[in-house]
Amino acid sequence: FTSVKLSSLRHHLKTHSDEKRHVCHLCPKAFRTAALLHNHVNTHTGNKPHKCNECDTAFVTRGELSRHRRYKHTLEKPFKCTVCEYSSVEASKMRRHVRSHTGERPYPCQLCSYASKDAYKLKRHMLTHTGEKRYECYICQARFTQSGTMKIHMLQKHGENVPKHQCPHCSTCLSRKSDLGVHLRNLHSYMEEAVKCRDCEAAFHERYAFLQHRKTHRNEKKFRCAQCSCTCNQ
Repeated sequence: FTSVKLSSLRHHLKTHSDEKRHVCHLCPKAFRTAALLHNHVNTHTGNKPHKCNECDTAFVTRGELSRHRRYKHTLEKPFKCTVCEYSSVEASKMRRHVRSHTGERPYPCQLCSYASKDAYKLKRHMLTHTGEKRYECYICQARFTQSGTMKIHMLQKHGENVPKHQCPHCSTCLSRKSDLGVHLRNLHSYMEEAVKCRDCEAAFHERYAFLQHRKTHRNEKKFRCAQCSCTCNQ
């Protein structure tokens, strides 16, 4: 990186530093620069100072407004690849694309020889080491580490090309009668040992009822500040 301005160089050097002196007064997060902190505080207050002059949308940061205008209004793709015809709305997408030409993989796994072109794919790869299976089939409750694997499972095991079977207890529609049987056993059968909610005193002998109940806690703000009226869900 080079710059004609010393202030720009100083600002750039902060991107290499782990020091985060600018602390949010509303949560424990801290940031390298005052500008990043200012944008973050706006997410707490709901303040969106950057308004689009072509529609009613407003954004927290100038960068978000710029991306919105390119995607929705100007359709401009200012970042152009010097090797092929590819062009992009965002610089980050162009950086990822260029790595397909250079072969660069700057995100290495610390546990094996895998390296990725972008941070998201590395996070997805790490699930293969942790064993965490975030994605659950809503029909048979099989779990998967990646959404793509779950989609393949849904197509192969619960395909769309056969008559539908409606569950008599909920709105679920299934492709095969055998799938309906699995669904009924897993979600609507009586369980001897009740499942207890971790957020309240409720207990359920049917998995479907328990899952429906859990949804009521999703946007619940359980954490109350002792010094003011602020409540949070985390």
